[in-house]
Amino acid sequence: MHLKISLLLSLLLLTGIALRSQEIPGNEVIDYSNPVEYTLGGVTVTGVKYLDGNVMAMLSGLSVGDKVMVPGDKIASAIRKLWDQGLFEDIKIKIDRIQDNLIFLNIELKERPRLSKFAFSGIKNSEADNIREKIKLVKGDVVTDNLVNRTSNIMRQYFIDKGYLNVEVKVTQKRDSASASDVVLVFDIDKNSRIRIYQINVYGNENLSTQRIKNAFKKTKEKGYFNPLNDLEKMIYQAVQAALRFNFEEIATILENQVNNNLKLRIFKSSKFIEEEYEEGKINLIDKYNSMGFRDARIVRDSVYRYGDDMIAIDLYMDEGKKYYFRNISWIGNTKYSDQFLSNILKINKGDVYNQELLSTYIDYNPNGGDISSLYMDDGYLFFSATPVETAIVNDSIDIEIQIYEGKQATISKVTLKGNTKTNDHVAIREMYTLPGQLFSRDKLIRTQRQLGQLRYFDAEKLQPNIITHPEDATVDLEYQVEEASSDQIELSGGWGYGRIIGSLGLSFNNFSLRNVLKKSAWNPIPAGDGQKLGIRVQSYGKGYISYSVSFTEPWLGGRKPLSFSVAYYHSLYSNGLSRSDTNRASFTINGVTIGLGQMLKWPDDYFSLSQSITYQNYKLKKYTTIFDFGDGNGTFHDISYTLALSRNSVNHPIFPKDGSEVTTSLELTPPYSLFRNNPDYSTWSANRLYEFVEYYKLKIKAAFYINLIDKFVLTPRFQFGFLGAYNNKIGITPFERFYLGGDGLSGYNNLDGRELIGLRGYGNNTLTPGYPNGKGGTAYSKYTFELRYPISMSQSATIYALTFLEAGNDWSSFKYFNPFDVYRSTGFGIRVWLPMFGLLGLDWGYGLDVVPGVPGANRGQFHFSINQSID
Repeated sequence: MHLKISLLLSLLLLTGIALRSQEIPGNEVIDYSNPVEYTLGGVTVTGVKYLDGNVMAMLSGLSVGDKVMVPGDKIASAIRKLWDQGLFEDIKIKIDRIQDNLIFLNIELKERPRLSKFAFSGIKNSEADNIREKIKLVKGDVVTDNLVNRTSNIMRQYFIDKGYLNVEVKVTQKRDSASASDVVLVFDIDKNSRIRIYQINVYGNENLSTQRIKNAFKKTKEKGYFNPLNDLEKMIYQAVQAALRFNFEEIATILENQVNNNLKLRIFKSSKFIEEEYEEGKINLIDKYNSMGFRDARIVRDSVYRYGDDMIAIDLYMDEGKKYYFRNISWIGNTKYSDQFLSNILKINKGDVYNQELLSTYIDYNPNGGDISSLYMDDGYLFFSATPVETAIVNDSIDIEIQIYEGKQATISKVTLKGNTKTNDHVAIREMYTLPGQLFSRDKLIRTQRQLGQLRYFDAEKLQPNIITHPEDATVDLEYQVEEASSDQIELSGGWGYGRIIGSLGLSFNNFSLRNVLKKSAWNPIPAGDGQKLGIRVQSYGKGYISYSVSFTEPWLGGRKPLSFSVAYYHSLYSNGLSRSDTNRASFTINGVTIGLGQMLKWPDDYFSLSQSITYQNYKLKKYTTIFDFGDGNGTFHDISYTLALSRNSVNHPIFPKDGSEVTTSLELTPPYSLFRNNPDYSTWSANRLYEFVEYYKLKIKAAFYINLIDKFVLTPRFQFGFLGAYNNKIGITPFERFYLGGDGLSGYNNLDGRELIGLRGYGNNTLTPGYPNGKGGTAYSKYTFELRYPISMSQSATIYALTFLEAGNDWSSFKYFNPFDVYRSTGFGIRVWLPMFGLLGLDWGYGLDVVPGVPGANRGQFHFSINQSID
């Protein structure tokens, strides 16, 4: 009999899944106390807006033709499966109709709301931006309890990592007025006060001072304090007592304790508690003890507890254990080198303090050179291993057996480059020291990594070599994973020079491709990828001055050997601004061309390079007497010079070096024209004739060293000297090519009379030049710099570091007055920002410590702007 029924089956999951009995229209009643088996004739899904009904029916597990007990587990299971998806607020299964033995069901679903937008309150915009990147919420996300809890936890952890241990996050859901099925999430964040560390208490330490233990926690520091008068009388009394006993070591200890207990300044590191950094500190502490011979040292227990509302205190209980020493060190498995030779490399002797870290350094890798692994791995033994084993512990002495596995020498099979989307393979491969067919060398692998970073075509921080070994045939494949970095630069600047505002525009294409210039498809925006350099620069301040230059460099002439070829042309015109047709026009024109060759050397080592260049400069003066105090302001002068430069560059990073050095010595010579003349009477010669062919020699020395002091601090000592001389004392030193010292050094090298500008912060531009402002310039100078640098960002998009400096230098009119210790001093601080498109930009504030005679105000505090190390 065909029955028209409308029966609702409601299943309540929170109180147990149940089916409520219902009367069936037509005076029929289904008795739920006696389940009836039906065949499922069909399933429909209603109530869904964003989801596919057919997919939901499939996920329920109900299929046409299934045998279904009403009531029964099949329907209850269907509801559980749908509920587990986390997509619905309510689920109901209704009987649509029963036809003979067939039952038709309808699944009514109420979807959870979707996220339309979210907002923050109680935090800064910058903090909100950082959190958005972490929580990764997007419009249309299903708003579930899990989503809300996960997002809140991410926010809490973000602020906990910043030291806000009491942070509170409240979440409010609001219906979106534009769509009833969407919601807006509002995260109300109350950071509360930052939790700082009041004190770190240490117990049980005898061999390592409390202060040195605290220093092991590099990022977990006590709150700073400044109480110099605390216990001052007690300190003085104890110091006097120790002085009367002539115990100067005790006096030093008393003063150290006074400072440690009452003076604690936090400049670069804040006091905040982050559990991960605290755990790292505990590991560092045990490592410190181990390096002192206390191999059994351990932290017995530690506790972190509240100290007031916004502080915590830390207690550490130490068990230092016994101090151990090396006794006998033996070798096993070595066939290539003798025991005595390996022991000499190891540099650890019987009776030395037992230091596991030092042992590991001399076995595995010593950054300063001289370790067992390098000895083998630089000779191809890639599969080499050395395992130190403690074989005996007698009282406080330990015997070590170093087990050597030499293996076979590995030959490089393949060398590949991955990740280079712009730079051609051959540009990078030609810089590599690891080539197919060679024996593997770890030193050459490191050198290759450094060399690729020096190109500046790739992000040096992300350059990663992958070593793929094939022990079965003793070969290795090397894969260098790189990420392209923008190397082209734009210089757009304004400056003050010679009483006028000067504007500059420069373009540097440092990965240019000349061979693709005629290919239309290669202009994106310029032909690139062959490692050539093209530079274009224009400088002007209107009618009075214009200068432009074009340069091109091919680093691998012929493509086979590292022989660089460069050519440059430059032109400058300096005038009084009158038109060319005006008879009162005065002008000074320079035209010049330089051709150079450079090559990498293998001796004394392969960090050396030699460069040579020939330069011709033509100076043409017309009624121009502003610059020179000789002649009538007219004439043409020729400067033909040869320059030889020997350099050594071993820095480990092109932008922010932490290690290595840069040293350059150069000698520039013109032909000694006067030596070929028949001893004329130069006193009768006019200035135009005397200097028609300029003759001089110029010697320069520049050096910079990079020393990683502690943590990320890098000390950079630099010095430079310059000397300009004459072949013939009767002619004297040329008025061209002189040194001008002071200021930012931004006006350029080939400016006006070929003068060389050297920056020195804390003083006005050129104010340390002899006879400033109308002098001829110096013939000898010296400059010394000490910089302490600290990196703020080392990302590919922007490298930023702060610095503070001490600087000194002087400029002399004659070498006979040269005194490297008679200098003008300055100090200050600054910041450097390296942007891929603009190069290295700098802003410094310097204060000159010495008064410059005859130049009032030259040493006042002042800012200096620099481009691409112009101030260095």
